[in-house]
Amino acid sequence: MNVLIVLTSHDRLGNTGKKTGFWLEEFTAPYYVFKDAGANITLVSPLGGQPPLEPKSNEADAQTASTERFRNDPQAQTALANTGKLADVNADDFDTVFYPGGHGPLWDLAENADSIALIETVARAGKPLGLVCHAPGVLRHVRAADGQPLIKGRKVTGFSNSEEAAAQLTDVVPFLIEDEFRQLGGLYEKGADWQPYVVTDGHLITGQNPASSEAAAEALLKQLA
Repeated sequence: MNVLIVLTSHDRLGNTGKKTGFWLEEFTAPYYVFKDAGANITLVSPLGGQPPLEPKSNEADAQTASTERFRNDPQAQTALANTGKLADVNADDFDTVFYPGGHGPLWDLAENADSIALIETVARAGKPLGLVCHAPGVLRHVRAADGQPLIKGRKVTGFSNSEEAAAQLTDVVPFLIEDEFRQLGGLYEKGADWQPYVVTDGHLITGQNPASSEAAAEALLKQLA
């Protein structure tokens, strides 16, 4: 089983002067779900190398069993520090693709032609695709084979407007996932703020927030069994 994890390379939180990137738990929880299932894991990002970490995800109250495991796993740390380049990926080499969130993907991966092409190829091949928290936002420009938005008429979730408001970033992010999905014709669903909520529609698996990371990866893994 070959799993591709696509991370952001974007580290600027709009015009705030603050840093952003990927959310630690949204990487570590799926990483260990896949690793413990015996998967071969490949990590990539648009620029390659060490992806930027969203600082808030490194704070004490954001730590989980998987983030602690990562801190004691030199092999995983080395893999993360040396991600390959997204442009070099051949979708045929992988059974599934997973996108961790953090605010970073809203700026780079959502507009990245290589990411859009990768997702379109994976979707048309009928391979499972998982995205969590802000990462579902990378679907905004992705098209199905008929030219319509991939998420049109499909059940999806992602970071909610109320969660973005609680993070006080409603006016900072380039778009709100909940609003964007509804505008594209997606059947957006959400659970309670900050609680695990995962939606599966065919081979498309989306998770609402950081707490949904592990469950989203497990749902994806079931499709590969």
